Amino acid sequence: MRIAICDDEEPQRLLLKRYVEEWARRNKVILDTELFVSGESFLFVWEDDRDYDLLIFDIEMGKLSGMELAAAIREKDDEIPILFVTGYDKYMLQGFEVAALHYLLKPVAPERLYGVLDRLKLKKKQEEKLFFQTEKGPVSLAPSRIWYVEARAHQCVLYTQDEEYTLRASISETIAQLGGRREFVRCHRSYLVNLCHVSAIVKPELILDDRRRLPVSRSAEKEVNRIFVEIFRG
Repeated sequence: MRIAICDDEEPQRLLLKRYVEEWARRNKVILDTELFVSGESFLFVWEDDRDYDLLIFDIEMGKLSGMELAAAIREKDDEIPILFVTGYDKYMLQGFEVAALHYLLKPVAPERLYGVLDRLKLKKKQEEKLFFQTEKGPVSLAPSRIWYVEARAHQCVLYTQDEEYTLRASISETIAQLGGRREFVRCHRSYLVNLCHVSAIVKPELILDDRRRLPVSRSAEKEVNRIFVEIFRG
């Protein structure tokens, strides 16, 4: 994972670097952290090399603020994750305007930064496409597109936001194919759900982002709640 930290205050740069490196050690992530003293110095490098996984910007910096820096980046890249850190909450609305990944107030609590990094790592893992054998032939899907899987006899049906695929596999075989991704939880003997598409847990059901509902068994309730909180903490 490659992360750029841009802050005109050296103690803050070094503190953020220490936090992300500690997170990387805990999660066994290979990390390349680059530090920049100004928005201008970062833009100079970024124009020739845009291969970053996360940009961490202070907002109040010299001539080019973090918000102006993000706006310049968004003109050419609308997907790269940007995290703002600042001592003032007045900038939060502007952060939404440049599609910021998150917004942390100084002094940055390491647990909150770890939570942002956890979600970013999860999203990257989700985008690795998997191949599924369906009744109509093979399909390639990023795990993030899968909302839930429903068991039906010796087969199962995989649901995305607007499509469904009947798989030539059992739900247990599908769980194995997903490779232990923690966001996928067996919430009921007949259902496997991607908790990233769950907006609320209202016993005895899960409410998905599009208002679809899935049952939660008593035996799965504790585990579903625990992982849901872990994914969205911070």
